Amino acid sequence: MRRKQANGAHKNSRMNKKFFNIIPSGSGSATVFLYGDIGPTYGDGVSDKKMVQELKEAEAAYRTIEVRINSMGGSVYAGIAIFNAIRNSRADIKIYVDGIAASMASVIALCGKPVEMSRYARLMLHSVSGGCWGNKDDLKQTVEEMESLETTLCEMYSKKTGKTAEEIRDAYFDGKDHFLNAKEALSLGFIDGIYDANPVPEESTPEQIYQLFNNRLQKKPQNKKEMNIEDLRKRPLFKDAATDADILRIVGQLETEAGKVPGLTADVTRLAGELKVFQDKAKAEADAAKTNLLNAAEADGRINAQTRPTFQALLDNDFENAKAVIEALPKKKRVVDQLGTPGEPAGGAWEKRKEELKNKK
Repeated sequence: MRRKQANGAHKNSRMNKKFFNIIPSGSGSATVFLYGDIGPTYGDGVSDKKMVQELKEAEAAYRTIEVRINSMGGSVYAGIAIFNAIRNSRADIKIYVDGIAASMASVIALCGKPVEMSRYARLMLHSVSGGCWGNKDDLKQTVEEMESLETTLCEMYSKKTGKTAEEIRDAYFDGKDHFLNAKEALSLGFIDGIYDANPVPEESTPEQIYQLFNNRLQKKPQNKKEMNIEDLRKRPLFKDAATDADILRIVGQLETEAGKVPGLTADVTRLAGELKVFQDKAKAEADAAKTNLLNAAEADGRINAQTRPTFQALLDNDFENAKAVIEALPKKKRVVDQLGTPGEPAGGAWEKRKEELKNKK
């Protein structure tokens, strides 16, 4: 988690050395910022372990703690750990949604006593997302766990709003993102009040609101020493930069490369579409070849309706080898093959047999 330097001295010197995300607010209160993505693997986000440590340190020194949220969500398990730490804290914790409390962050906001939103902020609820790699049992287990987590989250929302867990599931766990403004969240019971903040453009998207509040917070000192040109030179990308002009040139190159991203993204989308067309055509041709091969084999007696599904499966698994097996099967001989074919030149087996039968009359 990116640490924020305190606006003044901490009452606890040990805490001052460890936690810079805790800012004293005066009169026995402090503020903790939950700004960023939630989860232990998010480098610039909110680590559940560090967040819980900060809350424990803060409640030992302050009677009242304000938790300010601006987060797009993240790990459900990490969020539940933070939720429980806030709910079970001995301190009087008030939660403020500054920008957006989305997904798991909207659940954490529920345990504020009270919780208020900026009139420009957003609350977002949606179904649990996740994934795994493995066999069918692994996939089934993942789906079952996701469904179980959704049940838990519905119960958590239910206790705050007074709605039943089933009503919450039907309204918000349908695979869509549900964004609520402050008035909607208040009327539905998700929050307890609305506070004013510095004006935000009314047409701002949730992503823009999130970034706007993040930028406001980051204007405060992030470290005891502001980053400068010398700090940049310590980074591997700038190690060979001899002058400030060299650094600016490298930054310009990075901006140029970043500008190519939208075009590259469009190219990837286009090529993916062309690949899909090619794959569909190849599959159709392969399916037609299998069908023709099986039809011919069934017509000349090498296979029948009962054995055809077996050979279909073999072709689907290994076309070339299965084709060789089918072609090697003996064709069933018909009576006319043994006797000859009608219309053969005189002396053919079929014509001779007809003559024999005719002469016996």
